[in-house]
Amino acid sequence: MLDIKALKLAIEQLETERRIARDKLVDAIEQSLAAAYKKEYGRKGQIVRASIDLDMGTVTFEQIKTVVDESLVRFEDPDGESPTTTDPSDEREFYNEEKHILLDDARIMKTDATVGDEVVFSLEPKEDFGRIAAQTAKQVIMQRIREAERTSILDEFGTKEGDIISGHIQKVEQGQVYVDFNRATGVIPSNEQIPGERYTRGNRIRGYLYHVEESPRGITLRISRTHPKFIERLFAFESPEVASGVVEIKSIAREAGSRSKIAVWTEDPNIDPVGSCVGQRGVRVSTVMNELGGEKIDIIEWSPEPEEFVQKSLSPAKVLNIELNEAEHKATIEVTPDQLSLAIGKGGQNVRLAAKLTGWKIDIKGTEAEASSEGEVIEGEDFVPLASLNKTSTKKATEEEGKSANDVEEAEISNEPIDNEKE
Repeated sequence: MLDIKALKLAIEQLETERRIARDKLVDAIEQSLAAAYKKEYGRKGQIVRASIDLDMGTVTFEQIKTVVDESLVRFEDPDGESPTTTDPSDEREFYNEEKHILLDDARIMKTDATVGDEVVFSLEPKEDFGRIAAQTAKQVIMQRIREAERTSILDEFGTKEGDIISGHIQKVEQGQVYVDFNRATGVIPSNEQIPGERYTRGNRIRGYLYHVEESPRGITLRISRTHPKFIERLFAFESPEVASGVVEIKSIAREAGSRSKIAVWTEDPNIDPVGSCVGQRGVRVSTVMNELGGEKIDIIEWSPEPEEFVQKSLSPAKVLNIELNEAEHKATIEVTPDQLSLAIGKGGQNVRLAAKLTGWKIDIKGTEAEASSEGEVIEGEDFVPLASLNKTSTKKATEEEGKSANDVEEAEISNEPIDNEKE
């Protein structure tokens, strides 16, 4: 008989530590005992099944035979030298009396037996297994437990794909950050890391789970801290309006570690979508910015009218005039000379993000004296350096980009003028 107390304790421990269902653990033990029995006492082709009674502490062994007829199996000649058919297209397996039973014979035992049914035969109980059989049982149970654990991990983290998860940094190796999530390991590839961010072993870190990867070596969680959806999920944590869906984040344009623009919208006329994301005294947006290492975030209100949306996307710059070319999906923007460098941004960042956010090609032109100094066409993902900018414009853009994105948003909400001078 089994040491039922020790067996139950082991099952409970595995169930708690590895979060494997109890029935799967029992099934793994039964399969390991069946494999050991077949190794020690079984015959070739024999199918053995073991059943454990956890209350009594007993194990029963059974031999399983499948009911077949000539449509499922083929037979060898009586001398056993050649098969009854040499047709290479015949995919039927050869009849094996250890795992097959003919339909006529099966109906002697069970009158309503049909092809495909299983017939069970009791086997003599055994408790004494050799070293090789015991080793076989160990390998089977370890394999089944690993498979059950893998399935459990997939079930747990598969539902979290597309969400934020947190863990502890395990190590940094060859540019990749490995994160421990207790039951699984996450990897932040170098291209999914925020530029300039430092990672210290043991520190807690959060990231966006964009893929659960299954491989022969186990389950790997692919994590990103640069994904635009990371910002969306962070705002869902901080803003109840975003979490509930009352305020919708329509579009996100991000240059990780530097600056992002998000467009928000709501159908509820009593709710300010921008204010819902900024929070009182900017506390909500500041929390998100701190998580991203100080990355600036511009929050604008989305509009179904392309002309209005493009103008707002260039915030904090003020647009003088806008012309839309629907055929080329291009917007030509005019701004006053003092707004030109602000609209373009340091290194063209502001207009580049605006193009990504709206999906429109944007061409910015200054009026009057600076009409010849115009930004090149920006097409969302592709950006051509603004070689035509003079030194004065570049310096002015650098100074004006130093203004906090949070300060800009608060000024817009309160309708106060924005001081573009460097503080």
